[in-house]
Amino acid sequence: MKLSHFKFELPEELYAEYPAEHRDESRLMVLNRKEKTIEHKQFKDIINYFDEGDLMLLNNTKVFPARMYGEKEKTGARIEVFLLRELNAESRLWDVLVDPARKIRIGNKLFFGEDESLVAEVIDNTTSRGRTLRFLYDGSYEEFRVKLEQLGETPLPKYIKREVEESDEERYQTIYAKHEGAVAAPTAGLHFSKHLMKRLEIKGVDFAEVTLHVGLGTFSPVEVEDLSKHKMDSEQAKISQETADKVNKAIDSKRRVCAVGTTAMRAIESAVSSNSRLNSYDGWTNKFIFPPYEFSIANCMITNFHTPKSTLMMMAAAFAGYDFLMEAYEVAVKEKYKFYSYGDAMLII
Repeated sequence: MKLSHFKFELPEELYAEYPAEHRDESRLMVLNRKEKTIEHKQFKDIINYFDEGDLMLLNNTKVFPARMYGEKEKTGARIEVFLLRELNAESRLWDVLVDPARKIRIGNKLFFGEDESLVAEVIDNTTSRGRTLRFLYDGSYEEFRVKLEQLGETPLPKYIKREVEESDEERYQTIYAKHEGAVAAPTAGLHFSKHLMKRLEIKGVDFAEVTLHVGLGTFSPVEVEDLSKHKMDSEQAKISQETADKVNKAIDSKRRVCAVGTTAMRAIESAVSSNSRLNSYDGWTNKFIFPPYEFSIANCMITNFHTPKSTLMMMAAAFAGYDFLMEAYEVAVKEKYKFYSYGDAMLII
């Protein structure tokens, strides 16, 4: 398939600036692949599509406040620093993106906080916007991490033009987030409320967790027309033996196994055994899923509405079927569904 196959007109007003007032009351489009039907529901209606013994796979990664603002020494220029990943805890080395990048060179120092108690030195250029920073801080490692949390803000996607608000700290995080390490939320999971999860539990639906720390690579634009030439950034993933056992039991019992989000799907598709069962896993994945693709584990998927030509849309098309997904997206635009991170949801069964 070609990149141009995933182009469609998305009006700007359909980019969701805010989430739905209540998590489980966002809109839900239900695609039935066998019947080729499209239904319009609310997210909390999802309970009607699952029965006792069915399994939902959740990505329990937790978003950390990755966006910081510092001042360049001497000039005082305001520089945005986006923390990508910690390279070395002892040396306090981090991979970051800086903006504007042209002003930041090796040897420059950046000062953070009103009291300038946190300083970072640029020690390497990694890409056009990428830098390696060494943070200089007098306190212990634990105090340093607290300082990062205090100075950082919720890393809302750039398409959201408004200022970060207090409510974003809670809403740009799933209610089951546990393991810190993501710089973007696994957004399909944002629709689950405690009340809905309790109702699913009472119905006998089981839950299992995987961890995939979402990096910015998930959202990097595809710049090649031939999709087989696109390289995904690696992201850290972890699947416990307990989760693998639960999933394999559900597969053997012919139950519904639902991947909540493209990140959960990518994690499990990176750990498939030769007999199409799930293995435990602890490592990195750069798996890129686009049509045509044979899925091994999940037979059901929850995902948001994605932007044109994104890798996320490509995975959804691989799962739903390209023609069916393009039809659904046409309907979504017509029906004014909200797209992107704070947008509405799609259930593909």
